[in-house]
Amino acid sequence: MSTSSATGAGMAWQNNQNRLQFLFEYTTVSYVGTHNKKIGLLYRIFQLTIMGYLIGWVFLKNKGYQVKDDTIESSVVTKVKGVARVNTIDSNLWGPEDYVFPNQGENFLSILTNFIETKEQTLGNCSENPDVANNDCSKNEECTAGEAVRAGNGIKTGVCLIPNGTCEIYGWCPTERQREPDPANIVREAENFTLYIRNFIRFSRFNFSASNVPKENRKLLFKRCTYDETLHPYCPIFRLGDIVNKTGHKFEELALKGVSIGVLIEWLCDLDKDTECRPHYSFVCLDKVSFDFRFARYSTDAAGKRQRTFYKAFGIHLDIMVCGVARRFNIIPTIVNIASALTLMAAGSYFCDIMLLYTMKKRSVYTESKLDRVTTNDKEIPVQIMPEGLKRKFSL
Repeated sequence: MSTSSATGAGMAWQNNQNRLQFLFEYTTVSYVGTHNKKIGLLYRIFQLTIMGYLIGWVFLKNKGYQVKDDTIESSVVTKVKGVARVNTIDSNLWGPEDYVFPNQGENFLSILTNFIETKEQTLGNCSENPDVANNDCSKNEECTAGEAVRAGNGIKTGVCLIPNGTCEIYGWCPTERQREPDPANIVREAENFTLYIRNFIRFSRFNFSASNVPKENRKLLFKRCTYDETLHPYCPIFRLGDIVNKTGHKFEELALKGVSIGVLIEWLCDLDKDTECRPHYSFVCLDKVSFDFRFARYSTDAAGKRQRTFYKAFGIHLDIMVCGVARRFNIIPTIVNIASALTLMAAGSYFCDIMLLYTMKKRSVYTESKLDRVTTNDKEIPVQIMPEGLKRKFSL
């Protein structure tokens, strides 16, 4: 009994050892070299295609050896300079403080290029503008006292002005009259106004900051340069007429009724090269319909009564938009892209094997390999016979 028990235990231990044997097995790959011109040419074309894709598209075109940061932090400061002669009741000469809105430079501003002037408005009672909708009346009861005229110019007094057919209001009188802008009022000198744009940017991923204004020789540069796509592509001073012309329109055409223009500052920074982090400027017309706004300037007449001059202004509205991408070398995407290309090459060899074994006329020649057994110190295991010289060559 003791002998049989020992024998059974030994067999059980041997079976358990056999089950774990697969953990220590390794099967080599059998290579078969063929002198088939079609398959060989196909495989070389596949290899060259993958190499061309890796070098040309991944590395040169998309710079796959770099990581990128497209979250740009930006700050914009603007300043307009230039004077113009105008024919208004308040002044005959305007500076930036008169025609730039808002006065403090930001990433958007409006430069007045035409206007409609309503002179000497004073507070009092008058007829509402007949062009205002839903303000017609035929009796006093239709004009509720104390009610504001929607989209109008004042507060109803409760009186219907029968001859005009409109409600009487308390407001700044006379009210604004609707009329088309006069080409004679275009601020001609506005074409030569200059816009200075100072832009600070930062890419937090790389802790990198830059500015479109050079640190060296600033004063000398500002005295001499005006932005030109060829001569001064990095000058931060722009002529307003040139900005409009870059959109494909004429200045006088857009200055009459106003327009919205986008100034795009694009940063494409290769941080592996110190010289390649410069802004690129482009200009686009955002809205060609019109752009207008209203403002008033107040004064006191000789009798001490407060009055104002009301303006419906038309102008060039500039919206400054900043975008950009920064890139820097990183070993991880480089390794990933190279490994992906090598994987594609392995897939090419599998594809050629399929063509060789299943589509060629003499495919049976390549399927005659048989499995044999080789003895190791541990156990006899099945492996594929390795041909002499590691290859078995066939000629077709």
